[in-house]
Amino acid sequence: MCPEIGGFSGLYPFGDGYLVGGTDGVGTKLKLAFEMDKHDTIGIDLVAMSVNDIVTCGAKPMFFLDYFATGALDVDKAEQVVKGIVDGCKQSGCALLGGETAEMPGFYPDGEYDLSGFAVGFVKKEHLIDGSKVKAGDVLLGLPSTGVHSNGFSLVRKILEKSGSSLQDPLEGTDTALGEALLAPTAIYVNKVLGMAEAIPVKATAHITGGGFTDNIPRVLPKGLGVCIRKGSWDVPPLFQWLQKAGRVSDAEMYRTFNMGIGMVVVTDKEGAAAASTFGAKVIGEVTEMEAVEIV
Repeated sequence: MCPEIGGFSGLYPFGDGYLVGGTDGVGTKLKLAFEMDKHDTIGIDLVAMSVNDIVTCGAKPMFFLDYFATGALDVDKAEQVVKGIVDGCKQSGCALLGGETAEMPGFYPDGEYDLSGFAVGFVKKEHLIDGSKVKAGDVLLGLPSTGVHSNGFSLVRKILEKSGSSLQDPLEGTDTALGEALLAPTAIYVNKVLGMAEAIPVKATAHITGGGFTDNIPRVLPKGLGVCIRKGSWDVPPLFQWLQKAGRVSDAEMYRTFNMGIGMVVVTDKEGAAAASTFGAKVIGEVTEMEAVEIV
């Protein structure tokens, strides 16, 4: 069973359900890890990007595999990366089944590496979340992010360069350094989404990654439907406020690039929305009959 183009994961019929697979990396967030020489949380990002994708259809992650590629293996750095991967697997309740370490002399700059991750999970047919039951009037719940997560770092790095800011500079309005805030590991939503699916009618789930709200929410909606996002319904974290101000970035571009403090969007009915606070979620908008993403 091949996924439609644009889906968050692929499904393969297996017994009374589906094996669900997903793969991803962490993009140019690695450049900041290299600059700060901090490698013990980037593995959490790697796991999060794949398991968050497969849980969007209700799948519980079973196992994870990683690919670590570098020019010359630095054992200490590799151990730190693997520590993060182990932490991410523990958080998502899946096994680290194995991986591959590739040394390719001359291919990567000294001290640098690249990562890819692969997650496989399972969901029973009756528990599949596929968006088919979404209708106008349904409610959007937003689960908070821990920061930029693992997307938008090409723009982040451009803003850092043009603003002349240092990663050691304090982030305005916080006690945290800018680099520390930017490297905060991606939130893992597996337990929260699966818990919500047991308690309320979860009709669709969108992982807010590259493309922000504008590109990701439509991926889980039936044709002919759109959403209205209400900006004042949650507090945008200081990091995004700084990025917008320092980079002179428009609202439209911010919501098309970053998660703005909401890392996962869950679609439920009005009755389910009443339990939003139980899961630390905010009501951030609703499904509409206009096939567009309005941010008002």
